[in-house]
Amino acid sequence: MSSSAQEQFDEAMHAFSQGDFDRAIAGLEAVPRDDPAHFDALLGLGMAWYRKGDFAQAISVGHKAEQLRPQEQLVHTNLSLFYMKAGNKVAAEHHGLQARIAGWREAPAAASTSDTELDLAGPKPKSQVFRSPPKFPERPWKKKPASDGSPTSPGV
Repeated sequence: MSSSAQEQFDEAMHAFSQGDFDRAIAGLEAVPRDDPAHFDALLGLGMAWYRKGDFAQAISVGHKAEQLRPQEQLVHTNLSLFYMKAGNKVAAEHHGLQARIAGWREAPAAASTSDTELDLAGPKPKSQVFRSPPKFPERPWKKKPASDGSPTSPGV
């Protein structure tokens, strides 16, 4: 990606963060013209259209991002949100499920890179046995009541 496309993307995302969705959309639409495989620009563009309230346009851009990365969790999460706001619950549930499946695909790959997680699967260490003492020491703060019902005093 050229530096000008990256600068356009950065400026568009700054406009998005400021709530200027019209300027963000204009900037984000220019980025894929220079670099059609700019995935982040398509995700940002879809979200900008969503924030403007144009759910049909957001869905259209979301599907373009889906064509670039069909198993990306964030794509399906966004599409689920867009379809839910557009009132298509069936499509929203479908993409919600796809997002969950994509998350399951990513989890084992992340776990296999860490050696410490592999150590957790090893044999469990023998547990230590703790025994209580045979008799607890006397508790002077606990007084036995007198047999006649009168309270006992410590000095008597």
